[in-house]
Amino acid sequence: MLKAGVLGAGHLGKIHLKLLQQSENYQLIGFYDDSAETREKITAEFGYPSFASMDTLIAACDMVDVVTPTSTHFTCAKKVLEAGKHLFVEKPITFSVEDAKQLIHLANRHDVKGQVGHVERFNPSFTAVNHMIDNPMFIEAHRLAEFNPRGTDVSVVLDLMIHDIDAILSVVKSKVKSINASGVSVISETPDIANARIEFENGCVANLTASRISLKNMRKARFFQRDAYISVDFLEKKCEVVKMKDAPVTPGDFDMILQNAEGIKKQIYFDNPKVENNNAILDELNAFADAINNNTTPIVTLEQGTEALRVALLIIETFKK
Repeated sequence: MLKAGVLGAGHLGKIHLKLLQQSENYQLIGFYDDSAETREKITAEFGYPSFASMDTLIAACDMVDVVTPTSTHFTCAKKVLEAGKHLFVEKPITFSVEDAKQLIHLANRHDVKGQVGHVERFNPSFTAVNHMIDNPMFIEAHRLAEFNPRGTDVSVVLDLMIHDIDAILSVVKSKVKSINASGVSVISETPDIANARIEFENGCVANLTASRISLKNMRKARFFQRDAYISVDFLEKKCEVVKMKDAPVTPGDFDMILQNAEGIKKQIYFDNPKVENNNAILDELNAFADAINNNTTPIVTLEQGTEALRVALLIIETFKK
């Protein structure tokens, strides 16, 4: 079992602590948080061992899970990698691409692995269909959330939209060509609602909307490709696949047939892949353990986390134009 420790014992940090303790792949060594009061409270309530310093925790672990505020990701992750320990770091990987590239360099230099916590890659509604997403040419994503002060230290792009940016980059096998975007600050000092149109070199267009001041929660993405439409509901854990194929010569009574202006007939049929219930955070942590133990590439690499950050920052930069 890999000896694991957690840096940061806030809302998400407590979830990671619980899941690492449950996992059969890890031995939870303990945690560190800057607040002595928080350390005492968490240890008293849950029994997780706390460490008096970040360095002593890192020294005791094989893998360190960084779940601190985004502004401290780089400092914490740098210490982990310089100590020669495997790194799991929550999204976004850092605040800047330059810092993220430094982490990649350190991981390579110390021959350790890193994974970024883009948890939607492990959402069962996405994993049920991502193998069916083949050269999508139009993508639409909506990620809407009710207001929560937690996370408003960064733009809604880094807080919410980056989930969809990463998911889209994982299925569009092309470089970003151009970005048009707009963002509005309503309550926070940074944008609370944003829309971005990303054009890729292969012609694919992705239209993303994110809001943290909505009256209801929504996390949906739709992928349109040749002869197929794929819908993913990340929140409700549902997915739907609508496909078209050449219509049979003699259609059945209940076959759905469409005919275009050229007279070509297509049959519409539905495929509802089975969505297995899972805990996506536990799955991403276990997947990282597999990558370490088997010396394979993590599912969400530091490089991929860096590219998602780069695109997110380009979107934010577009707001200023």
